[in-house]
Amino acid sequence: MSVRVVVADDQSLVRAGFVALLDAQDGIEVVGEAENGEQAVRLTRELVPDVVLMDIRMPILDGLGATRMIAAESQLAAVKVVVLTTFELDEYVFEAMRSGATGFLVKHTEPADLVRAIRVVADGEALLSPGVTRRLVAEFAAHAKRPPQTAALTELTDREREVMGLVAEGLTNAEIGERLFMSPATARTHVSRILLKLGARDRTQLVVMAYESGMVRPGWQE
Repeated sequence: MSVRVVVADDQSLVRAGFVALLDAQDGIEVVGEAENGEQAVRLTRELVPDVVLMDIRMPILDGLGATRMIAAESQLAAVKVVVLTTFELDEYVFEAMRSGATGFLVKHTEPADLVRAIRVVADGEALLSPGVTRRLVAEFAAHAKRPPQTAALTELTDREREVMGLVAEGLTNAEIGERLFMSPATARTHVSRILLKLGARDRTQLVVMAYESGMVRPGWQE
């Protein structure tokens, strides 16, 4: 099955470049294009793609508002939103992830990295590397509002809290399994249970919740 993608960007040349790149890849199909957030939401409702590549700054409805609307609809729960930004430490990036975005890419990302990112998020893995997670959360987590689901952290078992902490470090299921001496499948099961208990869309929201709740704090050793 191909990874089905909607590309949303108000700059036609930029959008055409993304579309041409992705359509040329085996196993990836661009099923829709949008030039503003309103169109992106409408196309996402109609097509239910696997991934939406969403520019943050667009007219009529920006990418942040569009991401919130997509994340709020239960029938779109499986859709992964990856926001596009000019600067890695964009003030809107953290809020976009709190709103339901799976991750972000800077617009000057190398083509091969963009393709890899689409495949990674479609497969349900984390897009944020530990280094990016460190920088982003350290910059913005202290200023963000605590999400309402934070109280549900008390429902997690000790093992689930341990797994969530490793998710917050940016580890994959395979890396979590290696760290905790369990199979990747068992790690994936733990992550799935944590997502269900906390009502989170994906691993990125677990990262945000882990930091905002104080479970994990910025300032890891390099």
